[in-house]
Amino acid sequence: MLELNNLIFVDCEGHGPAPTFNDDLSFEFGAVDFKSKQSFHGHGGTKQTFEKFNKWLNQFKGRIIFVSDNPAYDWQFINYYFYKFLGHNPFGHSARRISDFYAGLKGDFFDSQSWKNWRVTPHDHNPVHDALGNIEAFEKILKLVKNDN
Repeated sequence: MLELNNLIFVDCEGHGPAPTFNDDLSFEFGAVDFKSKQSFHGHGGTKQTFEKFNKWLNQFKGRIIFVSDNPAYDWQFINYYFYKFLGHNPFGHSARRISDFYAGLKGDFFDSQSWKNWRVTPHDHNPVHDALGNIEAFEKILKLVKNDN
């Protein structure tokens, strides 16, 4: 399998269409490191939560990459709260979408959802579980890539 370091799979559970509409206290997110499977579970869009998350992310040396099922949703929450409380986003200004990677590999722009069937951990809206399930499916995608080569 490819050696992939510093891929952080993130899932957010917000209660609004965007962070500014969100109740800061009910927001939660999960982050799981692809390689080690270490996880972080953030509760609330608070300064303390994002200071702890930043400290957790600092253990990974080099550039960290935000990976998500839907970064158009997940990334905006993480970006907003990092800027609100710390003045920067350690992920930078970009993210990777699992569905786009998969559709590109399949050569089918519209086949962006079938990879989700490869999740092992149930998708139960616990954000750590959901991020871990996405890693499990991504590992299967990578095995398919390896077998094609």
